[in-house]
Amino acid sequence: MKNAHVPILGFAAYSGTGKTTLLTKLIPLLKEHGLRVALIKHSHHNFEIDKPGKDSYRLREAGATPVMLVSSHRRAIITEFDSIIEPKLDDQLKALDQSDLDLILVEGFKAENFPKIELHRPSLEKPLIFPKDPSIIAIATDSKALELNSPTHLDINNPLLITDFIINTFLEKTV
Repeated sequence: MKNAHVPILGFAAYSGTGKTTLLTKLIPLLKEHGLRVALIKHSHHNFEIDKPGKDSYRLREAGATPVMLVSSHRRAIITEFDSIIEPKLDDQLKALDQSDLDLILVEGFKAENFPKIELHRPSLEKPLIFPKDPSIIAIATDSKALELNSPTHLDINNPLLITDFIINTFLEKTV
């Protein structure tokens, strides 16, 4: 990723595996270690972050792009895309201010080539992504029996262990 100025680490899995649930546990743990963490989440759905009837929505519908909403608590920038195509992660990295970050976590973009932890639950009866994606550096699973030639195994139900892997293995290799 030519537009990544800090380490990026993805979490790849099929829907329903628990990506968001795990990330909501990992982010506070990473922040406890002093890391400044951003997140990019890919959605396959058309979404609205402002609501019909609100000024920002009306101004965007009138054709303004981007629209920046700012308060004393947060800022959001809404940019309409000219054509409806699947976004590329590297293009999104270009739009993200990375100057005060230590790590960017990514949920989704599983078909793109960047370091990822695969989340796998055999009970969902989905195949492993790993054999077809060499950028997977670890598999977090609730199964003890996986292929012997697969990368590092992590317990999907142990966020402390996964945090340790991110800090002491992944980030150590990227520095």
